[in-house]
Amino acid sequence: MKIRNRTLQRFVTWLLVKVVSLLYWTCRKRSRMEAAQISPYADTGDARYLYSIWHDQLTSAIFMYQPLHMSGLVSQHRDGSYVSDTMEMCGVLPVRGSTNRGGSRALRELLDLARDCHVAITPDGPRGPRRKVSEGIVFLASHSGRSIVPIAFGCNRCWRFKGSWTDLMIPKPFSILHGIAGRPLSIPSNLSREQLAQHTAILQDEMDRLQRDAELLAAGKSLPEPVIQQIRAAA
Repeated sequence: MKIRNRTLQRFVTWLLVKVVSLLYWTCRKRSRMEAAQISPYADTGDARYLYSIWHDQLTSAIFMYQPLHMSGLVSQHRDGSYVSDTMEMCGVLPVRGSTNRGGSRALRELLDLARDCHVAITPDGPRGPRRKVSEGIVFLASHSGRSIVPIAFGCNRCWRFKGSWTDLMIPKPFSILHGIAGRPLSIPSNLSREQLAQHTAILQDEMDRLQRDAELLAAGKSLPEPVIQQIRAAA
């Protein structure tokens, strides 16, 4: 059932945020950073990043800890209002738009925000394909000068709520949630169409690698300690 009353919609969202926050509070959380000062939940000094997060793991990104200096791109679809309200109530500044609706305006706003804020983007949203990186985040990185930090989550016990093209991962109470932030990818400016595709493929490989590692950790496996460094993608 669609809720059309805006006040009631925000109340339902507020109530849901409280419930989900309590659920995540019961979880044991483990974070793994492959570079220094890249956590979206801690002070990164003067550095600001574009965080790449799979659409099905957006809830974990918002509720694992409290994001700092964060903004995020949200679809202009009516259902995006729930996501936008949720982000706002969790201290994340929402920007409404997508590659299909409001994209130019949203891009200009994100470029402005990237000067002072981190920007979280789901590179496979809002219509998929699932866990397939689109070129939008690489284009934004090229024009903003901000590096991309790929992020993935894994959970030892979770629910999967099916949607039209993807699912949503929600940890079960008292489960163990793992979050991994990969090394920042620095994207050159003035990319050609071919270079844009090349850097998108590099980000896809990194997202896939981190997802495999997150799932290994969730399965109780151990990983070597990461080498703390920043890498520059080949031009």
